[in-house]
Amino acid sequence: MTQTGTPAESPSSSDTGPSAGSSAGSSAGSSAGSSVPPTEFDSLDPRSGTVVGSYPVQDAAEVNAAVARAAVAAEWWAALGFAGRRKRLGEWRKLLVKRIDQLAEVVTAETGKPLDDARLELVLAVDHLAWAARNAQRVLGRRKVGAGLLMSNQSATLAYPPFGVVGVIGPWNYPVFTPMGSIAYALAAGNAVVFKPSEFTPGVGHALAETFAEVISEQPVLQVVTGFGETGAALCRSGVGKLAFTGSTATGKRVMAACSENLTPVLIECGGKDPLIVDADADLDAAADAAVWGGMSNAGQTCVGVERVYVVEPVADEFLRRVVARAHAVRAGGEATADFGPMTMPAQIDVVAGQLRDALDRGAHALVGGTASVRAPYIEPVVLTDVPEDSTAITQETFGPLLTVNRVTDTEDAITRANATAYGLGASVFSAKRGEEIAARLRCGMVAVNGVITFAGVPALPFGGVGDSGFGRIHGEDGLREFARAQAVTRQRFAPPISVMTFTRGARSMRRLVSLVRTVHGR
Repeated sequence: MTQTGTPAESPSSSDTGPSAGSSAGSSAGSSAGSSVPPTEFDSLDPRSGTVVGSYPVQDAAEVNAAVARAAVAAEWWAALGFAGRRKRLGEWRKLLVKRIDQLAEVVTAETGKPLDDARLELVLAVDHLAWAARNAQRVLGRRKVGAGLLMSNQSATLAYPPFGVVGVIGPWNYPVFTPMGSIAYALAAGNAVVFKPSEFTPGVGHALAETFAEVISEQPVLQVVTGFGETGAALCRSGVGKLAFTGSTATGKRVMAACSENLTPVLIECGGKDPLIVDADADLDAAADAAVWGGMSNAGQTCVGVERVYVVEPVADEFLRRVVARAHAVRAGGEATADFGPMTMPAQIDVVAGQLRDALDRGAHALVGGTASVRAPYIEPVVLTDVPEDSTAITQETFGPLLTVNRVTDTEDAITRANATAYGLGASVFSAKRGEEIAARLRCGMVAVNGVITFAGVPALPFGGVGDSGFGRIHGEDGLREFARAQAVTRQRFAPPISVMTFTRGARSMRRLVSLVRTVHGR
């Protein structure tokens, strides 16, 4: 469900770009000044810098070996059929529910987010897993389709068999919920999965795979590989049937380039610059609450979080007053009582600080916080207004607890500004009467009306964007079909009344066929 600030140089998951993805292609993890690449790396608690765990830096040979094992496992997994997989995934689901608290502690240790935020992430992931397992046969199972008049002697069917092995490169900001949008749906579709978690959250990836192996131990259907950019790049080039990536736009392009070497299809979920529009008839209390939570929760490290707010002039003063009051009450910190935690990736602090300085230097006004709000590893809430539309705080993904609120003359102005971005992931609209009308005119993949980020919690709805936010979808029926390939089959039921697909056809057969088409379609 997200991303960050400066693009990494390879397709993996440390991706510092405006999207908390994974780095996947360069030497993101090599030691500065050292010619010997590291063989392992430490996962650190961003609140304290203490070591949470150590993990191997796996090279191309190890990644290829994992994919080879997965190919064998995929045959066994696919042979279980939809009912068999549903049963086994149900056992995994129940174990995840049983372990929610333990898994949430791993998420908190590696990301620094509050424990309840980690629990929420797990709850949503479990709900999606249940939906995918329950609906896979209905969506992907072989079904009859109409053959049409000209092919009425044929029985036509359509099915969606799995790719075999799916590679998943996941993010650090929602290290369970986001990759599970690919993992759960790929597994339900009948694929084995090789998962490369972010180098910031490798322990979360291992915890997921270990719980899976507890209930499905016969074959390595879900494996984890760890490392930096080179590990992600190796997964892209490993010959997987499809690669699902979450991260920055810049790294997403490198993932596509690496996958193109083998014509490996890709699903790319990149960052966003998501707007929230407040109409004159909006519930201002609800809109203010949504703006602050959408912009500040998870330390603003949410690709579908709120970054830009456009409020119509007649209610702007009152709306700003309520936003300021709420933002002043929100506090960053590492203790249990804090509202949100640290910036998980240290490099992102400079990105947020740079956008804040740029906006203030160009005439923006800070209503909450300011440059002193940046106190690594934390950034306290910042609310800016009168922010120039060409400043980086408006044009680039922030991925931090910095909210811009600009006044607009009317909703037409708001829609124009909301769409004036290369991104197109999510959006929110608050309006008593025109919410869906405004939503329909926004260039993005998802819109919440009188709410924020709610679409991510509905398993039946597809999740994804357009433009620099990527392409392809996770979640819902579209998400299941992303991890399967369409296969069309026809079977002749009886000899055709007019046989034209043969060299023995005569002129008379073609005259009859043309006459039939003119009768049916020429009117």
